[in-house]
Amino acid sequence: MTFAGISSAWGTRFPTRWRIASISDFAIRACRQESIMKDMAMAVEALARKVMNHRVFDHPMYRHWACAPLPAAQSAALFHQLQNFCASTRLGMAFPQGLKNMGLPRQAELMSEIEVSEGGHGPDLARMAGHIVNLAGKERVFDDLDDQAEVEAGLKRYSDQLLADLPGYDRASGLTRQAREAIAVFQQRSRSDPESTIRNLGIAFALELISNRSLIPGEKRALVDSGHYGVNLKDPEMYYLLDHWGECGAEQQHELNVRQAIAGVLNAETEPLVLSGIDAFLDALAALWDVIDSQLLPAEAAV
Repeated sequence: MTFAGISSAWGTRFPTRWRIASISDFAIRACRQESIMKDMAMAVEALARKVMNHRVFDHPMYRHWACAPLPAAQSAALFHQLQNFCASTRLGMAFPQGLKNMGLPRQAELMSEIEVSEGGHGPDLARMAGHIVNLAGKERVFDDLDDQAEVEAGLKRYSDQLLADLPGYDRASGLTRQAREAIAVFQQRSRSDPESTIRNLGIAFALELISNRSLIPGEKRALVDSGHYGVNLKDPEMYYLLDHWGECGAEQQHELNVRQAIAGVLNAETEPLVLSGIDAFLDALAALWDVIDSQLLPAEAAV
């Protein structure tokens, strides 16, 4: 209904001075609400710019990965570090409940939606990784790509072969120190106290922007667009990438979720905790990409 329609409807029941005051108050409240919404949007965009301006966003690892086909061993070791890191990001643990405890049920719902959406992606990623390793090698490495345990064990064997001499490498998990530190950022989701919960919201915000705008596009560039492995997004083995890629992909929806979630809690009190979470994630991921770039990419790819 227009302001004129509101005035006409009220005119039969309320004195003129009440109508003018009521319409004026309504307009003021509407303007204030619009101003608040604009301020919130600007604050969220400022956080997004912080994420995209970090060195990890356009890490040279993506270019190096795409510039030449990786041998099977290097591909396997890379995917072992990557799939373990990705697995750590899928579990909500106490994070949604922490949001509920703070009286933020909508934020809890948005984070739970992401967790549910990520269900089943472990087998999908293992299948894609095993497929790429098979294509990269002179002989088939994995006979059954649907056997997640077999594929992941094989990826670890190559990681042990190539990375075990690095300082801090853990043979039990097959993970570099940098991978374990990146994973530890997400283990903070086991805490539900308010400070940890808000920091975890910052971590989630940075994760989903990086995943949607940097990691998934980087994987597509290296594995599909490069043409090195002769694969297509429509190949059944590449479903993991297809499901995450583009405007209709899972990561686009995840980014929308975290943007909405963080907009409802960002203020002068929460901003330092949000920023702390963002920085912790971005710095840890950059260190992981550094070691992958320096240890697993072909020397001629370095610039």
